[in-house]
Amino acid sequence: MGGDWWRGAVVYQIYPRSFQDSDDDGIGDLKGITHRLDHVARLGADAIWLSPVFRSPMADMGYDVSDYCDIDPLFGTLEDFDTLVARAHDLGLKVIIDQVISHSSDQHPFFADSRRARDSAKADWYVWADAKPDGSPPNNWLSVFGGSAWEWDTRRRQYYLHNFLPSQPDLNFHNPEVQDWALSVLRFWLDRGVDGFRLDTVNYYFHDPKLRDNGPEPTEDNLPAVNPYEMQDHEYSKTRPENLDFLARMRVLLDEYDNRTMVGEVGDNPRRALKIMEEYTSDGRLHMAYSFDLLGPKFSQSHFRSRVEGFFKAAPEGWPMWAFSNHDVIRHATRWENYGSTDAVARLAAALLLSFEGSICLYQGEELGQTETDIEFHELTDPPGFKFWPDYKGRDGCRTPMVWDGTAQGGFTGGTPWLPVKAPQLARNVMAQEGVAGSVLETYRALLAWRQGSALRVGRSTFFDVPEPLLAFRRDTAEGSVLCLFNLSDKAQEVPVAGLTALDGPQDGATLAAGTLTLAPCGWVWTRCGAEAAAG
Repeated sequence: MGGDWWRGAVVYQIYPRSFQDSDDDGIGDLKGITHRLDHVARLGADAIWLSPVFRSPMADMGYDVSDYCDIDPLFGTLEDFDTLVARAHDLGLKVIIDQVISHSSDQHPFFADSRRARDSAKADWYVWADAKPDGSPPNNWLSVFGGSAWEWDTRRRQYYLHNFLPSQPDLNFHNPEVQDWALSVLRFWLDRGVDGFRLDTVNYYFHDPKLRDNGPEPTEDNLPAVNPYEMQDHEYSKTRPENLDFLARMRVLLDEYDNRTMVGEVGDNPRRALKIMEEYTSDGRLHMAYSFDLLGPKFSQSHFRSRVEGFFKAAPEGWPMWAFSNHDVIRHATRWENYGSTDAVARLAAALLLSFEGSICLYQGEELGQTETDIEFHELTDPPGFKFWPDYKGRDGCRTPMVWDGTAQGGFTGGTPWLPVKAPQLARNVMAQEGVAGSVLETYRALLAWRQGSALRVGRSTFFDVPEPLLAFRRDTAEGSVLCLFNLSDKAQEVPVAGLTALDGPQDGATLAAGTLTLAPCGWVWTRCGAEAAAG
């Protein structure tokens, strides 16, 4: 793959704690991942993304980093990491790693020094502010994980900012020394051979130095959200204009190396999301923006079309990364279970996602049609789950171990897994679907193989006006075109098509007769076609 290998690539997200345990301590590790990389290569992905494996107290499962240039012993060693990278490259897989630089762990030596005194060497490396005269926090900013985004520190007699847990203090990117340090972390891993970074909370780096209050977020009803964070318009606590210049500095660093890439996790309200993605992927900043827009319950033609069309209208030179599932949201096979049988919805979702213009991120297990695990309170590990139970059960349900076979722990570990492997998930294991025609796994393999040499990798999109619940568009390149049609419902649908005399490509429940395409419940088709082909 050339310098633009990331454009149209399929990236497979690995959650290291839950992929494969090699030493039977119940927690996945780097040696386990290396052992299972053949699965990812055979699936047909272009790259892997590793969620954090750095030294951490694990208050937020590794997203609270205490040493950015070492591997946590839970996962192995730097030598194990090097072995993983080498094996991935041997298999033709690129390696993207998480970078969590908007905040650190409170156990990081920098924070220990910063909180020690107001004149310490790292005093200005984190975001500190005096209390109001009545002792309350400096402003009304809220934490994503609940409560105020400010925590009182008795040593400095000041508040510090934490957009997430109190044990995850925010770094002060207004300090040039912090920016230089962050770039040095990226350089460390680039020199170690990684092919790119997934930048966690990339729009949280800078805050409003005036510490102005956030206003309310317009809502569709007058009911409070489960998490009050959603009731606030986070105009001042994140997505600040200063962020753009720092992203440009990051891009300059990556451009010193061959064939490297950055994808930023851009989280904001739907009113701003497309504009932010446009800004962050233009003018020499990020290569790609990872979208949250398809990670929710909406499952309609209007939603999918508006997101894809909207991005390229706002950012014709930008590039998105689309995903239906990840380690933070309910698995899409469960979110969309009312639209058809689990297997049918999972196959439909595969065809849908893999046909969108942009790069694609698959989350481990979705190639099995994996469903959300029903977690009980005594099984919880995730902090937001404890905070908002039972209306929000946290993220553990999508983080349970990968299931490789039908044995007691799914082949994940010989010990007791850190999260349970339950019967509904165990039934959706790799071995049970291996070589089974029509299984979700074999569908993914077939679609990824077919997509590789087609217009679906980099072709531009033309959407057609068809009624709900149908979705139809054509992807075009100079070498050829692909017409894509989907039935987003559990009832059969018909749609007239022009310029098409036969179906030439993968399909599920599609028949063409006399210029009419009939799609079975959750049916879909990809078909090679001429540039004149259309639907509706």
